[in-house]
Amino acid sequence: MEEIGIVKYVRGDKAFISVQKQSACDSCAAGGSCKAGADGAEVEAINQAAAHVGDRVKVIFTPYTYVKGTLIFYGIPAVCLVLGAVIGKDVLSRFLPGSDPDTLSGLAGIGLFLVSFFVVRLIMRAFEKKRELIPVVAEVLGAEKMHPM
Repeated sequence: MEEIGIVKYVRGDKAFISVQKQSACDSCAAGGSCKAGADGAEVEAINQAAAHVGDRVKVIFTPYTYVKGTLIFYGIPAVCLVLGAVIGKDVLSRFLPGSDPDTLSGLAGIGLFLVSFFVVRLIMRAFEKKRELIPVVAEVLGAEKMHPM
C-alpha cells in the first residue's frame, strides 16, 4: 500500500508525514506509527529517502503489515464473539441451570468481544516496537510549493 504526503518534520531517522486518511486506516497494523485525525493522518516512517520538511513523498506500507493488521483488528474480535457465544451456551448454562442459555450465550459473546479490544490493543502496542513493521519513505517526489495567504 502506498500513500503520498508532505513531510511535516524530521526527527533522527524518522520523518513525520501528513497524509489523507483512508478507510483502510481503521485496520492498519501500523496504528502506532500513525495518528489519524478527522481531516487526515500523521504517519511516522523511516526516512530512507532522506526527505526534508516540506517535501512531497511516497510512503510505502508493506503488504505483510496491512494483511496482518487486518487479521488482528477484525479476526480476534470475531473469533472472541463466536467463542464467547459458544462458551455462554454450553458452559455457563451448566453452572446456571435456571438461566436462559440464549441469554447467557449473548452476554458471554458480547463480554468476550469487548475484552478482545483490550487484547488487540496490547498486540498492536507490541507491533509498534518492531522496526520492520514501520512504513518507509521510499521516494521524494518534490518539494511542496508554498502559497501566500
